[in-house]
Amino acid sequence: MFAIIGIVVVFGCIVAGYLMEHGNLRVLMQPAELVIIGGSAVGTVLIANPLSILKDIARGIAGAFASSQYSIQRYVDLLKMLFELLNKARREGLVALELDVEEPDKSPVLTKYASFLKDHHAVHFLCDSMRMAISGGIEAFDLDQMLEGDLDIHHHEGTLAPDALNTMADALPGLGIVAAVLGVVITMGSLGGPPEEIGHKVAAALVGTFLGILLCYGLFGPIAQRMSKSAEEERAFLNVLRAAMIAFLKGIAPVLAVEIGRRAVPVHIRPTFKEVEDACRAAKSGASAPDEAGASAATAG
Repeated sequence: MFAIIGIVVVFGCIVAGYLMEHGNLRVLMQPAELVIIGGSAVGTVLIANPLSILKDIARGIAGAFASSQYSIQRYVDLLKMLFELLNKARREGLVALELDVEEPDKSPVLTKYASFLKDHHAVHFLCDSMRMAISGGIEAFDLDQMLEGDLDIHHHEGTLAPDALNTMADALPGLGIVAAVLGVVITMGSLGGPPEEIGHKVAAALVGTFLGILLCYGLFGPIAQRMSKSAEEERAFLNVLRAAMIAFLKGIAPVLAVEIGRRAVPVHIRPTFKEVEDACRAAKSGASAPDEAGASAATAG
């Protein structure tokens, strides 16, 4: 939403200021200049990037116009899920999590959190890490080092698409100059004609430079920055998983491991201690109710 508002503000202010100086909007309507600049820009992206990054660019541009998926409530749900999972491991042992990590779509814990299961990167990050802990043979410190490296690689791949789009944005002013030069060439061929015709061709040539700079700094550059911030948000989300898992594997109690994970949440969307505590209490009471019912049935039998 804010991306759309920002684009409207940028283009609205430019058009409003132009009209305040009694400018003619029809002069800015130069489809040929847009074809030269836009087509060349797309061509540079196709030359420089493989298909996988092109797909990421398309997804990133679409995601830039959507609201952030990492809200306070999502972090509360994540910490609540971790508490349930780690509490189960403390009561029944790490081996009890084997079904949860091998088949997360059938896990009695993970299936309660549909938004988490939809995030395939987060699911694989959690399940693959816990699978190694269950199998044994690796210390918590070594696993932590491996997860740090995994986060770095994942983040690096997440920045490839915005970097590619930013490179294209940086090329737009130069492509605008190319369009302007071509316009000047056409204008030079019209020397000796009516002054109005020459003036129109010069204006069209200058519009090419204008469009190149505007699209760079007013549209694609900011979109690339928004995509970079989305990659940072994803890294922060995975880092919360890492912090809580490693804390638990070092022998810290689940509730304290969840608190360590909460402290890893970015400050501007970090849930309060009470919010997480209430969520964990609700999860604990919900988990203990079936156990008590089962115990009563066994006693009656």
